[in-house]
Amino acid sequence: MIGNYGLIDLDTPKSAYTKKSLETGEELVLVFSDEFNVEGRTFYAGDDPYWEAVDFWYWGTSDLEWYDPKQITTKDGYLQIKMEKVTDPSTNHNLTYRSGMLQSWNKFCFTGGLIEASVRLPGSHSAGGLWPALWTLGNLGRAGYGATLEGLWPYSYDNCDIGTLPNQTYVDKSGPLAAISGGDQYHDDVLSYLPGQRLSACTCPGESHPGPVRSDGTYVGRAAPEIDVFEAIIEGGKGQISQSSQWAPYNAGYKWDNTTANYKIYDDDVSQTILNPYMGGVFQQAVSGLSFTNQSCYELDGGCFATYGFEYTTGFDNAYITWINNGNPSWRHYASGLSGDTATEIVARPISEEPMYIITNLGISHGFGTVDENLVFPATMSIDWIRVYQPSGSIAVSCDPEDHPTADYINTYIEAYSNPNITTWVDGYKQPWPKNKLQQTNQQC
Repeated sequence: MIGNYGLIDLDTPKSAYTKKSLETGEELVLVFSDEFNVEGRTFYAGDDPYWEAVDFWYWGTSDLEWYDPKQITTKDGYLQIKMEKVTDPSTNHNLTYRSGMLQSWNKFCFTGGLIEASVRLPGSHSAGGLWPALWTLGNLGRAGYGATLEGLWPYSYDNCDIGTLPNQTYVDKSGPLAAISGGDQYHDDVLSYLPGQRLSACTCPGESHPGPVRSDGTYVGRAAPEIDVFEAIIEGGKGQISQSSQWAPYNAGYKWDNTTANYKIYDDDVSQTILNPYMGGVFQQAVSGLSFTNQSCYELDGGCFATYGFEYTTGFDNAYITWINNGNPSWRHYASGLSGDTATEIVARPISEEPMYIITNLGISHGFGTVDENLVFPATMSIDWIRVYQPSGSIAVSCDPEDHPTADYINTYIEAYSNPNITTWVDGYKQPWPKNKLQQTNQQC
């Protein structure tokens, strides 16, 4: 990386310096790129200006691997994340597999625009169990650091109402009916197990909150929304990806308003996209498309690279997310599909207005498809490049923007953002949960 520390990699070809918006056709300019051409890069803490590999067990999805920084390097012009099956789990934190997760958390973030990556998926398109992913998350929540995520993921909400409360229920837990019935069939039909939005628009004045503060003295609702470039899975001997946004608070029955006015599926011979029948459970609502991958773009099946990505604008109404699979648009949804819901008594949720950072990882878990006994190890996900584009008049690449600041808050609670063993905010981190106006006597702070 000597002499190549800029936001735009010196190896990025000039032909890739601009792109056309998938929605408007306007020109987008390159604001960040990494071509991964320098051989032998390492990503331990402090090694790289934009990336850091983590060192922990990803317990949130009951993964079977330990994430170890030594599993990620650059080789032959690619970022390589290698998963190995270990012969002696006692040398690997008593886990059977060792792999890697790379994050740009608090180093590089973007708000709005287009992210693309050229990826060769690990393994083959016929043996399932691997869980490769490329995704983005709001900078106030650090993936794998549970305390930082509690009450922030997967919220995207800026209103003071029941949507900010634990379980999306009234304080006395008597309703609404849609919150206490008709929800997750595997969890007593209730709608939500979330603890409430920790940094909400209902936060009482003087409580710990990153801001900003409105002219009327109330806080802007803050959170850690998630938008996924892809999560890959094998079903029926064919490779597929889910391309999703995650949400809270939830619609009744997790059913977003998926009318034809609120989404579009592109006609593509490879993708053959459908709306994902999975729409959520007690821990998240998912708005998701399910597409076939290019079956030749796997490590053991052809070895080609395919381009994945998404373009998005922030906010409400006509704000949108458009996903890319195999270099072509696969599907799009508009913020209007997440409008208010009278049954759960919530208002519209915006497409993320938070600064988003990039995560890529190679996991394995029984919770994301059957683990095939024919899997071949080691298995390697390779990324040729990652590039981010924005309109020239709307460049926003700070992790600490003025309208959605994060730095002071993160520095105040840096232990939670540095120690993955602190998994909860109150019991684990011993920090008070900010007071919510709606939970106070007469709803007065």
